[in-house]
Formats: sequence, structure tokens, C-alpha cells
Amino acid sequence: MAVFTRITQTELQQWLEGRDCGELLSFEGIESGIENTNYFVNTSKGRFVLTLFEKLKAEDLPFYLGLMKHLAKKGLAVPGPIPNAQGELFSELNGKPATLVNCLGGKSVERPNAAQCQQIGRFCAQAHLAVADFPGNTPNPRGLAWIESAMNALDSYLPNPVKELLHSEVHHQKAVAERHAYRMLPKGAVHADLFRDNALMQGDSLGGVIDFYFAGVDTFLFDLAVTANDWCIELANDKPDQGELKPELLGALLSGYQEVRKLNQHECELWQDMLRAAGLRFWTSRLYDFYMPREAEVLNVKDPKHFERVLLARRQGIPLALQPN
Repeated sequence: MAVFTRITQTELQQWLEGRDCGELLSFEGIESGIENTNYFVNTSKGRFVLTLFEKLKAEDLPFYLGLMKHLAKKGLAVPGPIPNAQGELFSELNGKPATLVNCLGGKSVERPNAAQCQQIGRFCAQAHLAVADFPGNTPNPRGLAWIESAMNALDSYLPNPVKELLHSEVHHQKAVAERHAYRMLPKGAVHADLFRDNALMQGDSLGGVIDFYFAGVDTFLFDLAVTANDWCIELANDKPDQGELKPELLGALLSGYQEVRKLNQHECELWQDMLRAAGLRFWTSRLYDFYMPREAEVLNVKDPKHFERVLLARRQGIPLALQPN
């Protein structure tokens, strides 16, 4: 992600000792994202990704890294953490907890096709089934409680129309959370951030899913909605997107998902509300990063307007209603 923390070759070489990853050849910062520091690390045994955690504390990491390890053992295409000589999945580097994972093949796609959306849908369902025996129980770090807290912190910064929309949607989502159908939604450890730039495609096949550092226990439906809001968006070459979902892509995503895991009656009932919740989550976080940015040597603060348009579109309705199978 963004390069907040610089490291030297000597520091990295010493940190890599005891890990089964070969001899260090080179490394370079990855200049995207806003949460952690990431480097590509090239060794005599291949390419890896080093992550230094800027916000997460050491006590938070067993959940994230344990989830990645769990899914990799289940055969899913996710990066597996490389333990050190003591079997630890992370250790301190330049004052920050850090981990090394294998680098997966493929590249992210800007404009996915239906076949690629179907593959992502299948992955989501496979991951949701795979966590049935995962013991981690860390709540979604960007759940409704965080959103409400961020909203209150943002109040003095926001123009009135933006503030009114934010308060209106938070009020709606709090009401949704009180509904019986919501309380009955299946839950588990989910990625919660499966955007196009967090998936690596090899043609129409999935090479792997990366960046689990916003994972947490939430509803499977919310996780699917987060994915749909990014993968199935209508993108125009000659004008800004309006946040609309493209029925062909959404249909492919949901078809791929339900080939593996069927959505139940409660999930179908709350589909539109979860699409709204997913839009709200990322609009709020982008508003927060826009109005309260952190300094970094490389920083890419994303435009909150995109997810404002997504949320407004979801409040109007969706192009594909769901029926339980």
C-alpha cells in the first residue's frame, strides 16, 4: 500500500533470516492504497510481498494472518504467510509489526467481464463455506459502530447535503440491524474489501485474492454486496460513473456464488439493504480519508464522490432482485 515506513536493505536482510524464502535480491515500495506499507521482495526463491502494519496492532494480526493461512490450507487462492524460525507469522521490522506472504500470479482488471465476475462470485462462496471451522471472532473493523463514530467526527467538515445523506443512511442501517431478518443472516470471517484491485486475474481465471487486512466477522451477504458494488459497476469511457450496477455482470457474480452456496430467504430479503450498507461503508471511509488524511511518502487518497454516487444509486433500487433457491 502507501509507503509510510522506509526500510533499508540491511534491515530487511536481517528480518528475513530464518524464513524459508531464499536470499534477498531486491525490494521496492508498492505505491497504492492508504492503510499499510507494502514492498515487493525479490529473492533467490521468487517474489514475495512484505507488509508493515501502520495502524493494526500486534494483537490484531493473528486474526488476519490466521484467516489467510486457514483459507490457503483449504485450497483457496490466497497468499500464505511465511513463518520465521520460531513459527511466527509476523514480527517487528523498523518498529512496526510486519509479515511476508507469497506473491500470487495474475493482475487486477479495471473492467471485468461476466466470466471474471462469475469467478469472483465462486470464490466468495467458497470462502464463506471454508470459514465454518475458523475460530477467529474479530468483528468487522469498519462495521456500523465505526461508521457512526466516523460520521460524528466528520460532522464539522462536511457540507450540509453530504452530512444529511450520511446521517440518513446511518439511521436506515441502524433500523435494518434491528430487523429479525438481519439477525438471522449467516455470518463468519469475511474479506470485506474484495475490490477489483484485491483480486489477481489470469485471463478469465482467478489467480488469487489479496489484502485481507480489513477482514472481520460480518454477514456473508454484506461481503457479497461489497464485491458486487465494485465488480459489477457500470463504467463509461466518456463520462463519470453514476454508480449503477450492470445487470449482466451482477447476474454472473450471483450465478457463480449460488453455484457453490445458495442464498437463503433472509439474504434475498435484505439484498438491497446490504448493497446500501456496503456503499455507505466505503463512502464513509473515503470521506474520512479525504477530510482527515495522514501524511505519507506515497499516498493515494480516493475520491469519496464515487461511493456517494454508488450509495445514491442503491437507494433508488437494484437491477436484479434475488429469489431464494
